[in-house]
Amino acid sequence: MPKNNHILELKNINQVYGSGNQRFVAIKDANLVINEGEFVTLLGPSGCGKSTLMRIVAGLQQPSEGIVLYRNKPLIGVNPHAAIVFQTFALFPWLTAQQNIEVVLKTRGVSLKQRAARAIELLSLVGLDGFENAYPRELSGGMRQKVGFVRAMATEPELLCMDEPFSALDVLSAESLRGELLELWLSGKIPTQAILMVTHNIEEAVFMADRIVVMEKGPGRIVADLKVDLPYPRQRRDPNFLALVDQVYAILVGQTQPEHIEMGAAPGEPGHVRALPHIIINDLAGLLEYLNNVHDNRADIYRLAGGLRVDSNYLLHLIEAAELLGFATVTQGDIYLTPLGKSFAEADLLARRKIFATRICRLPLFRWLLDMLQAAHKQELERDIIYMALELQFYPEEAKRQIETAINWGRYAKVIAYDDINEMFYFQPGDTTLCNSENS
Repeated sequence: MPKNNHILELKNINQVYGSGNQRFVAIKDANLVINEGEFVTLLGPSGCGKSTLMRIVAGLQQPSEGIVLYRNKPLIGVNPHAAIVFQTFALFPWLTAQQNIEVVLKTRGVSLKQRAARAIELLSLVGLDGFENAYPRELSGGMRQKVGFVRAMATEPELLCMDEPFSALDVLSAESLRGELLELWLSGKIPTQAILMVTHNIEEAVFMADRIVVMEKGPGRIVADLKVDLPYPRQRRDPNFLALVDQVYAILVGQTQPEHIEMGAAPGEPGHVRALPHIIINDLAGLLEYLNNVHDNRADIYRLAGGLRVDSNYLLHLIEAAELLGFATVTQGDIYLTPLGKSFAEADLLARRKIFATRICRLPLFRWLLDMLQAAHKQELERDIIYMALELQFYPEEAKRQIETAINWGRYAKVIAYDDINEMFYFQPGDTTLCNSENS
């Protein structure tokens, strides 16, 4: 039987946090193979478990269930053949660029004389010769991230893992660093046998990777594994490039489901509790106004990020909110404005608030919150009570974000009020007709 060239294999990985009623499934049934010579990206929206899966690959986190194989052997503990580059630079501020590299070389047993020569050689490889004695505060964001790359490469890892490595950089620095990393990888100037990169940037994934592994959330699952059969260097305006970007967007956004599926269940009810997308309502209005002004009130989703000048990850959240509220539908990678969405886009501020109020009152999670407030003494509840209830449905950070989103949406619609000093939610009885009329 021929020997495979797998560097790493994940088999039936599940990651669960908590237990009993507070059991949260972060990753479900993930299977992944990374081969020698591959540049693989993990792509998906925030909260889908991409970074968690990378930590499992690096051995920094043990999965609740499943097997991690490295070179066909079970991985136990930290993966000694992998290195991670994080989105933040994570440099020691009291050390120079050269000293930051030498720290890593020292842990590998490299002699003092060899450490200095090797650090200077590595810094030169990424164009930082002349900056050996500069401290991180003296370097630009792109230069600091280069030092981060060099420090990871100093360990000569077989597998280089990168967690959103360009997200903290400005657009020009990120684009320059992407090109330089690709040049090092394609030229074989680094000893790395494979690269695994986490990103939510669709164009970045198509621009850099040999394979794109697409994840979705609720729980985190791998839903597609796409081969990128495009020659380097890749041109962003190439029709084949754009077609693949469009295909990935279509996978991520899916298509609008019937309302009872789209909205999910309320906390405490059987079924999946649909989270409220973390968006700014004015941005949602901007999306709807944009669609209202284009031909047939429809748009190719992959073109929207440029048209609206928003990050692709945030665009997915805006589209999710538009679907959830009934303002838009999605099919085959296109978004269509609904008659209700058109009414919202053309309405004045007061009418928009009323439309928004009637729509959020239909959402199971929001309806649950309003019911709790109406039933509570004096129709008020402490934030901690709501947080503890939501923590049964979401991991802690997401539960906090859900509360913030509910506050912002409720204030805009004027169906709830919130006192930040006392951390109390209040029901606004003057607006009950907005909810009652929609749900009667």
